Amino acid sequence: MEKRRGRKVMKDKEEVVDDDPRWWLVHKGIAASFLYISMFALLVRVAVSLHPYSGAGNPPKYGDFEAQRHWMDITLNMPVEEWYRNSTTNDLSYWGLDYPPLTAYQSYVHGLFIRLFHPEAVSLFTSRGHESYLGKLLMRWTVLSSDALVFFPAVFYFVFVYYSGRPHGQKTDIAWHIAIMLLSPCLILIDHGHFQYNCISLGLTVGAVAAVHSNKELVAYFLFGLALNHKQVLRRLAPFERGIYEDYVANFWYTTSVFIKWKRMFTTQSLKLLSLGATVSTCLPSMLQLNSAFSFYMFSFQVHEKSILLPLLPASLLALEEPFLLKWITLHALFSMFPLLRRDGLILPYIALSILFTLIYHAPSGRRQDRKETPSFNSFVTTIIVLCSVVLHIVYLTMQPPRRYPFLFEAVIMLLCFSQFMVLCFYTNAKQWMLKRSVFMDKEKKLL
Repeated sequence: MEKRRGRKVMKDKEEVVDDDPRWWLVHKGIAASFLYISMFALLVRVAVSLHPYSGAGNPPKYGDFEAQRHWMDITLNMPVEEWYRNSTTNDLSYWGLDYPPLTAYQSYVHGLFIRLFHPEAVSLFTSRGHESYLGKLLMRWTVLSSDALVFFPAVFYFVFVYYSGRPHGQKTDIAWHIAIMLLSPCLILIDHGHFQYNCISLGLTVGAVAAVHSNKELVAYFLFGLALNHKQVLRRLAPFERGIYEDYVANFWYTTSVFIKWKRMFTTQSLKLLSLGATVSTCLPSMLQLNSAFSFYMFSFQVHEKSILLPLLPASLLALEEPFLLKWITLHALFSMFPLLRRDGLILPYIALSILFTLIYHAPSGRRQDRKETPSFNSFVTTIIVLCSVVLHIVYLTMQPPRRYPFLFEAVIMLLCFSQFMVLCFYTNAKQWMLKRSVFMDKEKKLL
C-alpha cells in the first residue's frame, strides 16, 4: 500500500480511499458538475416562473401568491406583537399570518427587498390583490433567491458528505443524483409555479441530514429546528373548521369519501379522534425508523396536496439506492397535484418537467446496471398503471364529468395515486425493518 497526498491506493483493488476532502472534491469533479447542473436548474425555474401562479386574477382572495405578498404587508407595516393578532388593521380572515416566526421574518426580509424597488406592492390595505408586472417579477425573484441561497447549498453539502465516504462512487452517479435533486419537478412547480417557499424548509432539512452524516449533531439540531419553525403551521395545524379534507388530495380521507361520507356521518370531534388514531397507528412503525412523513400525509386532518413534498424528500436523498421508489413516488406526486396545477394554468410546465424528469431518470450512468428496480413492481403492472395515468390525463383535459358527479375525475385520480402511495408506504416500512434486522445480524456476527 502506498500513500499519496492524503489518499490511500490499494494496489490489488480499484478502491480508492480518500482522506483529504479537498482532494476528493477536485478529483471527483463534484464542484464543476454541481455548478453546471445548478445553472441549468435555475434556468428551468426561471422558465416556470414565466407562467401563471396560484390565484392569478382571481379576486377577492386570489391565492397563495397573494397570501405570501400580504404577509410581507403585515410584517413591514405592523409591530411584531401584532403580527398574529386579529385587529382592525390585521384581518386574519384575509390571509392571516399563521406560520411560525421564521416564516414571518422571512416575509419581512423579502418585503424590505420589494419595498426598496416597488413600495406600492407591499403597502398595507392599498396593495391587496396587487399584480403589477414589476411586483410579480420581484416576488418571483424572492423565491428564486431563496432556492439558490438555501436549497442549492444544502444539496451541495449533502452530496459532498454523502459521497465523500463512498470511494466507489462514480462521477456520473454523483452528477445524476445532483440533477435528480435540483430538478425535482414537484418542488419546482409548487414553488416557482404555484408560488410558495418550500425550498427553504426542505433545504434546511437536507442540511440537517447532511450534518448528521458528518457527525455534527448540534448543527443538525439547529437546522432541523429552523425547518420546523418555518413550515409547521400554527392556527392551521388543526384547522377543524374546514373539515377533515378540503381540496383534492390523494390521502385516505378524500379517497374514501367517494364511498364513505365522513363529514356527514361523523362529527368534527369524532373525526379528530379518528384522524389522530389513524395517524399515530400507522406512524408508529415508521417513527421507530425516524420516517413518518407518509403517515402524516395520508391520515392527518386537513392535509394539503403539497404535503407530498415531505415524503418525496427522503426518496430523493436515497435516489441512488432506491431509484424505482423515487421514480414511482415522483410520478404519482406530480399526478396527485395535477388538478391544482391545471387550475393554476401550469399544464405546459407540468408536461415539460415530467418529460425532463423521465429523461434524467433514464440517463446513462456508470452504475445504471446496478440500480435494479423493485421486484414487486414487475413491468406489466407498472405499464398498466402508467397507461391508466395517461388516459386519465387525457380524459381530465378533454372531457366534462357527469353533472351528477362533477368531481368524478379528480376522485379517480386521487384513488389511483393513493393506492400507489399506500404500496410505497408499506414497501418503505418493510425495507426499513429489513435493514434494521440486517444491521442487528451484522452486529451479532461481529460479537461472535
